[in-house]
Amino acid sequence: MSSSDKSILIVGCFDTKGEVFSYLRERIVAGGETVITVNTGVFGTTHAFPVDFEADQVAIAAGHSLADLRHDRDRGKAIDIMGRGAASLVSRLYSDGRIKAVIGMGGGGGTYIALSAMQGVPFGTPKVCLTTLATKDLSRQIGDKDIMLIPSVVDVAGKNHILGQLVAQAAAAICAMANVQTADIESKAPCIAISMFGNTTACVDKCTELLSNAGYEVLAFHATGVGGKTMESLIREGCFDAVLDITTTELADDLCGGICSAGSERLTAAADMGIPQVVVPGCLDMVNFAHPDTVPPAFAGRRLYSWAPDVTLMRTDERENVILGERLARNVSRSQAGAAIVLPLKGISQIATEGGIFHNPAADTALFDAIRDNTASHVAIVEADMHINDPAFAGLLVKTLLGILQKSNHL
Repeated sequence: MSSSDKSILIVGCFDTKGEVFSYLRERIVAGGETVITVNTGVFGTTHAFPVDFEADQVAIAAGHSLADLRHDRDRGKAIDIMGRGAASLVSRLYSDGRIKAVIGMGGGGGTYIALSAMQGVPFGTPKVCLTTLATKDLSRQIGDKDIMLIPSVVDVAGKNHILGQLVAQAAAAICAMANVQTADIESKAPCIAISMFGNTTACVDKCTELLSNAGYEVLAFHATGVGGKTMESLIREGCFDAVLDITTTELADDLCGGICSAGSERLTAAADMGIPQVVVPGCLDMVNFAHPDTVPPAFAGRRLYSWAPDVTLMRTDERENVILGERLARNVSRSQAGAAIVLPLKGISQIATEGGIFHNPAADTALFDAIRDNTASHVAIVEADMHINDPAFAGLLVKTLLGILQKSNHL
């Protein structure tokens, strides 16, 4: 189905905000687009425009009855259920090839539902939300999706000259975004995902240079939690041919409650998708917190380093490194494609080399031994008497990855 045969999907609570959504639909149709509308309002609908999917269908998509939601009058429960139902419905519409963009509007509840609905749409399909919460931290609701937020300035509660202007602009934006031709910017080269951090930048830059010279497109992800989640998500969407996971530090944050956790699914997508991967225990020597006073009391007395005024790094200890080594090894060992773990024996981060503040041979030994002891026999372990930012180490990583790709005939 061509883009011209698809529609722009509007999702929102038409029971309380029908007038504003009517204007949004009017502007999108005036832009030459067809529209599919999904009502997520629990207590009614609108007669200002045709509604393609009513709230009862959304509730059913989440396995619930709209009548029960109305009876319970539990706002939080209803928002959660309608969000899940909208995500399921929108995902199905996308899979059926019916939509080319999604737009929503709302306050607190409407924004939550709209952002939930957009989770069912993959990278590259335009997603816009006009919201009263655009300046708040919505990272959990947005997740790893490419969603554009537009501040509504005033509440989304009836049309007025300020909101009307922003709605018109949002409509123009989604229409334009939906019709961007990307054939000329889509990669024709095989793609490699690579993970990076300030402490591994030199290594990643050199690997990127070497892989680019070999004809690959390299996409770097900052290992800040969201970066790792996004990388894993795009791997699952089939965006990459291989993974060079140099900076697995998010595992340490997940273990110790740091601010850069990517969750329990980190370092699982490549194995699940059956694509080659080379993995390094990069920056597993550190857990990330914000300002120094945000470090939990449980870690009093631990070695800390101020990477920036709002970034405090905590050195992982031997016990934590055993757990991290086991987790890394077992996740990689699940791979049925070519895989290797490469160990930089002279330091796993910029500040863990000899003389560095995080230099701790005993902790590193615990990490490396745990990796050796828990890695399956079909996964190669390559040991290098180098630190992670040694240019020769980058060369070894690229050589290892290209060797796996060649052996597997993956490319």
